[in-house]
Amino acid sequence: MIYEGDVYRPPSEADSLILQLTIGCARNRCTFCTMYKDKAFRVRPIPEVLADLEEAAREIPYPIRKVFLADGDALIVKIPDLLTVLDRVFQLFPACRRVTTYGCALDVLGKSHEELCTLRAHGLEMVYLGAETGSDRILTQIKKGVTAAETAQACQKLRAAGIKTSMTLITGIGGVPRMEENAVESARLVTAARPEYLGLLTLTMNAGTELTRDCLAGRFQALSPLQILEEQKIFLEHVDSEGTVLRSNHISNYVALAGTLNRDRLPMIEQLARAIARGNLRPKQYRGL
Repeated sequence: MIYEGDVYRPPSEADSLILQLTIGCARNRCTFCTMYKDKAFRVRPIPEVLADLEEAAREIPYPIRKVFLADGDALIVKIPDLLTVLDRVFQLFPACRRVTTYGCALDVLGKSHEELCTLRAHGLEMVYLGAETGSDRILTQIKKGVTAAETAQACQKLRAAGIKTSMTLITGIGGVPRMEENAVESARLVTAARPEYLGLLTLTMNAGTELTRDCLAGRFQALSPLQILEEQKIFLEHVDSEGTVLRSNHISNYVALAGTLNRDRLPMIEQLARAIARGNLRPKQYRGL
């Protein structure tokens, strides 16, 4: 199979066949992100993608049960081409249980309800959507190019078509001055969107990003580890999204949370409160990215 550059996938797709349907990210402007900076965005020719699938079917000796469509914007691909790829996946891998992809809220909103229902009928089960924050002010600051309302609408549209959403938020993305704003507005977004899955990440200052340069120049004040936990605690105190499965087990986080909203909201708040009181954080060597 052909892979171009670094390939990224969600932690839950560790055992999936990764298929590069697109190369890079169509937006690629977020101030905090290092992914895909070495790639010019393009959609791969479909015959080339199908050839990858056929090679995988010949060469991989075990059943393929999950397929993840990379890179960052597979949902930007035209519906007929997406359907061609989805159909070939299930023809070649009869044991496949699901196909998932990264997606942008604007790409979801650009598709009709009927188109999304067709994608679901052909096997697209879930979209991983990087919301980052529910604050429009912070979204503008990080150059995300989407509003919180558009993200909520995209999640609602996916649910109406039977497609699950796995949303990610970034704790600390607003810096110290907007710590509470990030927590409260992100809780408001999740309450409106009600994603099936929610992942909390912690802002990481990666070399070469615009946000890191701002931090080094004193234009952005990053949260301390204990402030990160406090922001997550405030978020949990405000969110209301019954049935959403929440995880903060990503390597970037100082405390690993696991529960289902709203049932486990209080135990997770108490877990964070204990960690804040005791300074009980994941050791730095285990947070390397």
